[in-house]
Amino acid sequence: MEDYNESFKNIFFFSIIVLLFSISPSKAQRTLTVGGNNWTVTIPSITEAGTNYAGTYESAANQILLTASVPLLLGSGKVSVHYEANPTWNSNLIVNARRTGDGTTVCLLCTLSGGTTYQPVGLTATELFRIAAVATLATYSNIPIQLQLSGVSVTVPAATYNSRIVFTISEI
Repeated sequence: MEDYNESFKNIFFFSIIVLLFSISPSKAQRTLTVGGNNWTVTIPSITEAGTNYAGTYESAANQILLTASVPLLLGSGKVSVHYEANPTWNSNLIVNARRTGDGTTVCLLCTLSGGTTYQPVGLTATELFRIAAVATLATYSNIPIQLQLSGVSVTVPAATYNSRIVFTISEI
């Protein structure tokens, strides 16, 4: 029994590397800057045979802070997200992201929409939320993003798993 317990202690190390920003090449420039900290998920040790991990873990509500801008006069932007294995990831592990607030802006007629519920982060980019500007440049600072990791189980091989989360902004 003791050997079983020891074999499952501290076998997982998950790290989400918050990185990258992207600027969409278009006539009117949209910009996106990513800030915040890398997220290292601490998985508690299993101490009893037949036990599984909790399975789902959440980062701080403001783990990632985005600064985004879209051009004047009815401009809009779509913020998308995807992950890249860095270098190893297990397909049973699922990363989700959500916007937990609006950040700050001085734009009166600008809006943020969508992304307040967890969205799956896959290998291909999926829309997280949208920004719209009506009569002026829409600039938002410190848009908070929270991450969630699920699928953690004793059936996932013991290893160090790392993933890079990539955010992009583009024209709608």
